[in-house]
Amino acid sequence: MAALYDLRGLKCPLPVLKARRRLLRLAPGEELIVTTTDPLAVIDITHMCNEDGHRLLETQKMEDGHRFHIRKGGGPT
Repeated sequence: MAALYDLRGLKCPLPVLKARRRLLRLAPGEELIVTTTDPLAVIDITHMCNEDGHRLLETQKMEDGHRFHIRKGGGPT
């Protein structure tokens, strides 16, 4: 089951920085669901996943922002 991390109300660059820090504490293959209200998070979270080797499983537009479902990378391939 994925952990939920509520970052609503934070402005760029805090959502991506806090999501990255939380992902560092997870084991490879574990999942994190991040919710944000910052419109720039769509760009930032996607870029972070690509750069850090995580898999963005889903991006969902919500009434008050976005929800990102991320699987931590770095495990055996």
